[in-house]
Amino acid sequence: MMRGAFDDVPLAALFPFLTPADVDSLNQTASTVDAARAGRTTADWEWVLEHAAFADSQPGMPVVLGLVVIEHAAGGDQLEFLLQVVRTGPGQLVVDAAVNVACWCETDHATHDVDALRLAVGETTSLPNAFRAGAERLTGWLADPHDADHWRAQEGLPPRRIA
Repeated sequence: MMRGAFDDVPLAALFPFLTPADVDSLNQTASTVDAARAGRTTADWEWVLEHAAFADSQPGMPVVLGLVVIEHAAGGDQLEFLLQVVRTGPGQLVVDAAVNVACWCETDHATHDVDALRLAVGETTSLPNAFRAGAERLTGWLADPHDADHWRAQEGLPPRRIA
């Protein structure tokens, strides 16, 4: 896995089918995401060149390109805001955007997606359009309340346990 600024992402290697206009669109969209997360201590964009080509031996859905913005709160609580391009099969991509909250369920299994968007890239939706829609959702979430309990209540999840 590689990390860096979006300018460092080798878009032509990850998505060789993109036109120059598509690359410009992805760069413009990423700049709006970067502006929305300015001032936060977040991870850089991450990409995995090996995931650009789907191999039948890969378990699950390998992330090709993504960003995770983590908001920490007192008491070990946190929110995660995700934007990812995932390979789902040969020649098949999905753009995922999600808000995750730390789980305080009895099973204590880690996190819940409390809001999510999944767009398949294909004949009706291009990668730039799906990426833009996911980024718009992400930047909207980043402007919403950054209180994990707000998101838990919205989803009907148990409240945070106070230690």
